[in-house]
Amino acid sequence: MESSSFSRCARALRPVLVAALLALAGVAIARYVAGVGGRAPGTPVVVAFGDSLTEGGGFVSRPWPAVLAERLRRHPGGSRIDVVNAGISGNRLLRDDAGPSGLRRFRRDALDKAGVRWVIVLEGINDLGYAGSADPGAPPVTADELVAGFRQLIAQARAAGVKIYGGTLLPFEGAASGYFAPDKERVRQAVNAWMRTSGELDAVIDFDAAVRDPERPGRLRPAYDTGDHLHLNAAGQRAMGEAVNLRLFADGGEGSARG
Repeated sequence: MESSSFSRCARALRPVLVAALLALAGVAIARYVAGVGGRAPGTPVVVAFGDSLTEGGGFVSRPWPAVLAERLRRHPGGSRIDVVNAGISGNRLLRDDAGPSGLRRFRRDALDKAGVRWVIVLEGINDLGYAGSADPGAPPVTADELVAGFRQLIAQARAAGVKIYGGTLLPFEGAASGYFAPDKERVRQAVNAWMRTSGELDAVIDFDAAVRDPERPGRLRPAYDTGDHLHLNAAGQRAMGEAVNLRLFADGGEGSARG
């Protein structure tokens, strides 16, 4: 195998290996990225919920939830809000992998967090990519299945009185062989179209628009690409963190909060 090919494979496998090691060690994944020195009781919380694109995947030290936390600290009223990173590398929305599926862990890792007022969900790309590649026995995932999964999260969040914001799925053309395929891209586009137009989420954060290559929108912008065409470097993660409209937290957490 050529050196460049080996490097691409190693980068692609890194988040999966990290997640497996964490799972074996029984490490709690969710962590605070704001509120240095601990959180005061009643502090309102944003939970960033997803996979390696949220957790960081071993590629960056400051993934987008940390960028969001930094912006909130500088924003009038936002300094009272904490951000929790509940991303797990390798996680899927619909199937268990690198821990329980997003559907199964949503309550534990998001809704049950003390003070949670808002959840940003960015998950589903591994459901598309793993089918026929890392999980060769898994059938292709359809847009209807992913939308049904998101609707379950929406229902749980509404029942808990928590606002749920959906993050559009990021481009991944050029990712490892088998992970990307044109039919998977069509599903991604369909899910993103549902997010943008359905009105079912409390808001949509268009991460896709923030990081895609304007010349080749099925791919990440080259300046944001780690080289595996799936994960983002520090500049890409910053672009994601800056794509979040701080007006989504304009009430500054006034009113009731869980916990």
